[in-house]
Amino acid sequence: MNEQPHKDRMPQLALSARRHETAPHPEAKQALSDARAPTAPRIRSSCRTSVPSVESRWAVLRQHTDATDADQRALMDPRTIETMSTYARNIEIFIGTVAVPVGICGPLRVNGKYAQGDYFLPLATTEAALVASYARGASLLTRSGGCRTTLLDERIGRAPAFVFDNIREVEAFVAWVKGQHNALGRVARSTTRYGRLVKIASVVNGNHVILLLEYKTGDAAGQNMITIATEAICDFICEQSPITPKTVLIECNYSGDKKASARSLIGGRGRRVTAEAVIARDLVRQFLKATPTQIAAFWRDAVLGSIMSGSVGLQGQFANGLAALFLATGQDVACVAESALGITRLEETERGDLYAAVTLPSLVVGTVGGGTGLRTQAACLRIANSFGPGNARAFAELCGALCLAGELSLTAAIAADQFARAHRRRARGQRETPASR
Repeated sequence: MNEQPHKDRMPQLALSARRHETAPHPEAKQALSDARAPTAPRIRSSCRTSVPSVESRWAVLRQHTDATDADQRALMDPRTIETMSTYARNIEIFIGTVAVPVGICGPLRVNGKYAQGDYFLPLATTEAALVASYARGASLLTRSGGCRTTLLDERIGRAPAFVFDNIREVEAFVAWVKGQHNALGRVARSTTRYGRLVKIASVVNGNHVILLLEYKTGDAAGQNMITIATEAICDFICEQSPITPKTVLIECNYSGDKKASARSLIGGRGRRVTAEAVIARDLVRQFLKATPTQIAAFWRDAVLGSIMSGSVGLQGQFANGLAALFLATGQDVACVAESALGITRLEETERGDLYAAVTLPSLVVGTVGGGTGLRTQAACLRIANSFGPGNARAFAELCGALCLAGELSLTAAIAADQFARAHRRRARGQRETPASR
């Protein structure tokens, strides 16, 4: 009795399904129609920074976006027009410059291996309370006699991948590469005056081999330098290897370039720096309005929160200070993704003082190349006594000292219940009232 109606419904259900397939949803029809509509004019990719080139781009923007003549004047102010030829090697499809406020943090006393003395660090940001927070931590460290810093290591890697038919070919290839360190080093040196190949490691997964090639790059951050050197090494391998790879990729996402990774946290990338300070209990109370006991207790809770969230590393706000310093000094701001990895320690000593330390294992920074030579960025590096050759190691230590200052200020603000209050006052301009305390 129940089977026949079910059989009778089958053709009807199938017909209904076919009808549904041939009748697109109204939103799908609209999307299809939009896809077939003429597109806005393509703005050709070019490094030209001449007035005619820039004006042609703005003509498209004024016609096809909400941009106005006033917007063009804002991005193409007289100073930008005067200096725009200097940007030709730093940007494509140029349409102007953006002004970001720059504040100053300091003096910050550093007793480092390379950075020694009192430093003023320029921070470019639009976030209220950021500079004030770092300046507060810097004042505390300076009054405490400064922080100790040291550069522990420096090397930056590129990770090409090679694909073979089988693992026997992989074994032969890896064995051959182990004997080619000197030859590959010579190939790398042929592409750069400052870069030097210092280590080769192989990682095997079936018929795939990753070579982690690590370089020293002098005073440059070195991203472009090592890419060009690695390309030459890959060409040499393809020509000289007794086993020819089926596929070669210059980077396979293993190096940690511009991303947070456990490998960079453990193994390091760029410059590895640590900074520490012991701060007397009375100074902690005076500058941070909290006690070492409160700060250490908060940090134990922060450790638990970081573990439960699956955080890579353990720190409060490395990215805040590094992004502001990178933007001001012409660093590759995208490298904050890896540079902001690290670990903070905040402990109460047996005498009741505060021990504070930070370790940043993957700082990708330089004082030559990239955007460091642009007019305003070079000025900011000079403010930090870090412009040009011979200064990259000291600058990396300054990054560590800055992060230590920021960690002290942030954790104390949360421990003493000042965090939201500071943002209300500085970001919103609200005065303190009994209700807001």
